[in-house]
Amino acid sequence: MRKFLFLGILFAITSCTSSKVDTIIHHAVIYTVDSAFTVAEAMAVKDGKIVAVGKNEEILGKYTATDNIDAKGEAVYPGFIDAHAHFVGYGRSLFQADLFGTNSWEETVARINTFAEAHPDLPWIQGRGWDQNRWPGKTYPTNEELNKLFPDKPVVITRVDGHASIANQKALELAGIKAGQTVVGGSIEVKNGKLTGVLIDNADNKVHAQIPEPTKETYLQWLQAAQKNCFEQGLTTITDCGLSYQDVDAIDALQKEGKLDMRLFVMLSDNDDNINRYVKKGPYKTDKLFVNGFKVYMDGALGSRGACLLAPYADKTGWSGFLLRNQSHYDSLAGVLINTSFQMCTHAIGDSANREILHIYNKYLKGKNDKRWRIEHAQIINQHDFDLFGAANIVPSVQPTHATSDMYWAEERLGKERLKGGYAFKQLLQQNDWLPLGTDFPVEDISPFKTFLAVVARKDAKGFPADGFQKENALSREETLRGMTIWAARASFLEKEVGSLEAGKKADFIILDKDIMKVTENAILQVKVNATYLGGKKVH
Repeated sequence: MRKFLFLGILFAITSCTSSKVDTIIHHAVIYTVDSAFTVAEAMAVKDGKIVAVGKNEEILGKYTATDNIDAKGEAVYPGFIDAHAHFVGYGRSLFQADLFGTNSWEETVARINTFAEAHPDLPWIQGRGWDQNRWPGKTYPTNEELNKLFPDKPVVITRVDGHASIANQKALELAGIKAGQTVVGGSIEVKNGKLTGVLIDNADNKVHAQIPEPTKETYLQWLQAAQKNCFEQGLTTITDCGLSYQDVDAIDALQKEGKLDMRLFVMLSDNDDNINRYVKKGPYKTDKLFVNGFKVYMDGALGSRGACLLAPYADKTGWSGFLLRNQSHYDSLAGVLINTSFQMCTHAIGDSANREILHIYNKYLKGKNDKRWRIEHAQIINQHDFDLFGAANIVPSVQPTHATSDMYWAEERLGKERLKGGYAFKQLLQQNDWLPLGTDFPVEDISPFKTFLAVVARKDAKGFPADGFQKENALSREETLRGMTIWAARASFLEKEVGSLEAGKKADFIILDKDIMKVTENAILQVKVNATYLGGKKVH
């Protein structure tokens, strides 16, 4: 009797002294990803923020909660952060013809036709995801079949990397594109004096400019579909690379209306409208939106041979690719942004493009700094240029599944020796001792688990190659998790808010059914997200 009385008194005392919180998650394996990479057991959350992290008895003894989650030994991580993606573009692609993974031009055309039949009222037929490197002969097709199938309706389909398009004759006519025209930073492909419909890099701008703007309802549909898929994958913050100020205004309004929850770090596209609107007034920040960068475009993609190389392509004599703008443009923009708080974030694939922008960055950054100017992709680097990253604390922002997608044909483009400086994550990590990781979705698959596999094992979803692709550039699991959380946050100046599970930070966390820090390489892609929390709210 005395024992029960004592326990009752103890419970009453504990209840009186316990702090009330909204949620406690306990009996978990919590990877905090703090500076010491601490693994905890329990966590308390109140008003969307983490109050405390520690051992079960410590948290359960100090706090009481409305929602108690017994994780039963499952692993908890900070919400994944994609350091380089295209959230709006991904949402748009979900409502276009899906051309990802097609194995021939014939299959591609068939998918377009099926999509068109299912959507007869669309004024334009659009699609995304084709890759001629997957097809027999690995050559670009012509638009003849599209012209026959759609003589009166414009069609434009975008390559997997977004750096080339194929347009039918109707679309070309609406854009005013004719054989013999030239464009800076692009190529209008012609065969036997006739347009083939293939437009590389800047050459497709006029076609896309003819496509009607979406309604507010359509735009919301895109973003909510993208958000749902992101939350299912455990993604809680996305860096959207290259939006217009109109996109920012629309996203901001939807978030304030409670119709969009996804946290977004936005890089504005490098154009006069965005620069004139934002440079003078400075970055824009709310609880879920941070506009603090300009996405600059140095060259095209390796797959479409638009990447700018120091020496000609190994598989195209005399061709070295091209820069998308004159060198003076990048220099003058850097001269403007160095006097602002904005990050300069430059897409650079080829070794020539990377060298050019590295020298410009070093010119204005003048040594060690905390501006966190970024090079997006940093894909092919000449061995003499790696040190230019560390010299000015330039952040290489890489997307690991590019390596496992490109490895099937990259050596054909570059040659064996030059490829050694490609997708060199370990060498890049050593420059600043931190490295943000992303996917570039929808260019690559949205899955952060494929990113994890590509970094740790240097293998694709098929488990190829057995020994890993250039395994010397693999990262450890801890480095990889940091790259997908706290380092990705740091790349966007968000590391004090998200990216780790520490007191005072936003309660963005995920619960997985298996521990990706411990499962075998073969099991990484079988790991599932049981729950995703954003600001303490369960969103998946």
